[in-house]
Amino acid sequence: MLADAEAFTHAVDLLAERYQDTEIDAIVGIEARGFLFAAPLAVKLGVSMVPVRKKGKLPFHTLSVEYALEYGTDIVEMHIDAVTAGWRVLVVDDVIATAGTLAASLKLIEQAGGEIVGCAVVVELTDLAGRDILAGYDLHSLIQY
Repeated sequence: MLADAEAFTHAVDLLAERYQDTEIDAIVGIEARGFLFAAPLAVKLGVSMVPVRKKGKLPFHTLSVEYALEYGTDIVEMHIDAVTAGWRVLVVDDVIATAGTLAASLKLIEQAGGEIVGCAVVVELTDLAGRDILAGYDLHSLIQY
């Protein structure tokens, strides 16, 4: 999709249409391909874009959340001042599989006092049941596979 400008533009446009009437203060993009969809979406919606990255990749002070992987753990981080308490936040990633990274990112935002208004992904791998991990959150996927 990224190699096809028309398809990429269409995906961002579909996400923008979905959320254009939603009150959003910031879009959080999850490393790394989530950035590619979050940034143009933030521009289209006229809101801030906040990166969530793997441990050690952000300068300055960060909040962090450790989460389980199939064989171990990992950590995601966000700047401590990236989300202001009370902000309404949309979280964007390219793919949801088991939802570990996405769920950890939601915890980061909530630690900072942000309110999750939704999660948007381009592709949802339905056999891996990541949606079940996100019960209680609004999850929108453009493609379910």
